[in-house]
Amino acid sequence: MRGPRFGAAVTAVVLAVVLVTGSAWLLAWQTLAFALGAAGGVGRSPYGWLFRRAVRPRLGPPTEFEAPEPPRFAQAVGLVFAGVGLAGYGLGVEWLGLAATGAALAAAFLNAAFGYCLGCEMYLVVRRVTVRAE
Repeated sequence: MRGPRFGAAVTAVVLAVVLVTGSAWLLAWQTLAFALGAAGGVGRSPYGWLFRRAVRPRLGPPTEFEAPEPPRFAQAVGLVFAGVGLAGYGLGVEWLGLAATGAALAAAFLNAAFGYCLGCEMYLVVRRVTVRAE
């Protein structure tokens, strides 16, 4: 649980800097980080690597583990929002870039500050709905 929150904190900082600077390049970096997290899991993202190398050795052993699917789904949702934001900035539709980046920032902040993973909760809702539909 600590690793995903660390990643969310770094993500929130990166996205806040994107909103302040309007840097499409920095948003492209974050989009890549989301893509790697969605494809390989949070541990395969650059922030997961940083957590494993720099932070985790200084902490005690984890007391609980989270299933990998919800955070991975959350990374995919972040990828969609970052991709839309990147398209907005790239196409000159600044309001779209700001809105999509702001939405991704809000979700990352919720996870970093309060441990509430909005994408993880979305995953659980989608699972409930698809299981009932079968």
